[in-house]
Amino acid sequence: MSPITSFSQLNPEGTYSYADYLTWKFTELVELIKGKVLRPMSAPAPSHQRLSRRLEYSIETFLRGGSCEMFHAPFDVRLSRNVGSSDAQIQTVVQPDICVVCDPTKIDNRGCLGAPDWIIEIVSPGNLKHDTITKFDLYQENGVREYWVVFPGEQTIQIFELTDKGHYQITAEYAEPGLMPVATLPGLAIEWSEVFDAPR
Repeated sequence: MSPITSFSQLNPEGTYSYADYLTWKFTELVELIKGKVLRPMSAPAPSHQRLSRRLEYSIETFLRGGSCEMFHAPFDVRLSRNVGSSDAQIQTVVQPDICVVCDPTKIDNRGCLGAPDWIIEIVSPGNLKHDTITKFDLYQENGVREYWVVFPGEQTIQIFELTDKGHYQITAEYAEPGLMPVATLPGLAIEWSEVFDAPR
């Protein structure tokens, strides 16, 4: 079989595994959702980069010297709940904008195997359904304890936490200056006004 060197060589109706993903030789950044490969991800806009950088600064400053680690895209997160953890069994590989992992055994030289403790996705134009439905369901199903969805245009952040029954419950929505506590990292509260440029 000839090597896959272009995204266009992939069958949009095909089903792929992480083992397949590792053999692809093209440079586009893609995600694999339950075996289905998504279109290449476009480079984030400057506004997206600014929000990401500000969030990362607050998180990294807090985590310094602790056991939890923060990572940002591109960073392969392999979600393997209910499918097995071998390369051939894994069918979901995502690239969260920001994630925090507190179990060092999940980190290897290829990224993260298993659910991060906390994921932040910054919604980009055209990506609303992906972040608020597809990834919402995926992170819930795989046990990501806390999920933040950032809406740059509205300057709001929705926070979801996993209940004892394994379902996300919205616990807060922030749209004005004030502290935004992080449930999975007690003691960390990010100031809204340090993330967004100014009140609407």
